[in-house]
Amino acid sequence: MPAFLPLSISPPRLQTVKWCRARLYSCLAALGMILLIFYPYQGHATSRLKDVVNFEGVRDNMLVGYGLVVGLNGTGDTLTNSPFTERSLIGMLERLGVQEAGDFSSMKTKNIAAVMVTATLPAFAAQGSRVDVTVSTMGDAKSLLGGTLLVTPLLGADGEVYAVGQGSISTGFSAQGQSGSSVTKGVPTSGRIADGAIVEREINFRLADLASLRLSLRNPDFTTARRVAEAINKDLKMQAAEAVDLATVRMLVPDDRRNDIVGLMTEVEQLTVVPDQVARVVIDEQSGIIVMGENVRINTVAIAQGNLTIKISETPQVSQPGPLSQGGKTVVVPRTDISIDEGKDKKLATLQSGVSLQELVQSLNALGIGPRDMISILQSIKTAGALQADLEIM
Repeated sequence: MPAFLPLSISPPRLQTVKWCRARLYSCLAALGMILLIFYPYQGHATSRLKDVVNFEGVRDNMLVGYGLVVGLNGTGDTLTNSPFTERSLIGMLERLGVQEAGDFSSMKTKNIAAVMVTATLPAFAAQGSRVDVTVSTMGDAKSLLGGTLLVTPLLGADGEVYAVGQGSISTGFSAQGQSGSSVTKGVPTSGRIADGAIVEREINFRLADLASLRLSLRNPDFTTARRVAEAINKDLKMQAAEAVDLATVRMLVPDDRRNDIVGLMTEVEQLTVVPDQVARVVIDEQSGIIVMGENVRINTVAIAQGNLTIKISETPQVSQPGPLSQGGKTVVVPRTDISIDEGKDKKLATLQSGVSLQELVQSLNALGIGPRDMISILQSIKTAGALQADLEIM
């Protein structure tokens, strides 16, 4: 019987059971909060399969073409310096019915420029849809500002025309004064045409005809490939996926999902896995950037860092003669101060075996060194065989 109840009152047994259960739940909740505070969960970041792999056939295709830009305000190619521009202009005029009645060799127009046109054809782009194109000069044109791209066929790697581009170009500008000062915004010799090309041919690929799909890992790894296959098999409740190698996972399309490939891929790409990564240290010596992975470990090693620095400072002083002196002259007397720092205050630091990334960074920072010296230290640790990671220098 609870102590706070009067002795003359006897609570029902059901009420006593509810009271004990409530107290038990309160104790368990308090214990859970204590465990969360003193034993934090060390979780790993999960990623969706759509962010880890590429599906077979779902890819972009590069297109390229050669064309002419007209309407430039005297900033186009010099025909004498760009013979391909002159030949293209003559050929275009002849195709449009302008025969050789005039002397084309005397043309000196600078309002036209030869350009390379590039575009990216998205996966499953339908005939009649539009894509963006990029236009870049080939000759000595100064700017494409105000220019218009004429009809330009865009070819794929197989030599077939998949799109046709045309339109006004959006680009930067450049202005120059008579005194030689100039202002430039962007790159005036390269521009872009939004929705500037129309798709004329579709890629001959049908996703629904595939009996199996191949998933290509963006960061190849054996462990990640196996985890991807296990996640797919667990979701489909069958052995439909297997890791072929470190970069490819093959998935069989179940018979009951043959007519719903899009639904199957939507379901699969939303699955989550924990990608594994190789222990790697990436160093960019030009910018002094160091990136270290989570799994970087080192063996027991001692590190000392110190430099011999000689500092020379000149402080010339003016020497003047006394007030009553005769024949005295004012002269400048040199004063030279030389200081030498041999790095005596630098100490030897010891890194124990198997330290984590955070401990490694803290130990290196304790030496008071900068990124440049840290790069040299990491290279020396790798040379000593104590750095258990790949060292990649960019």
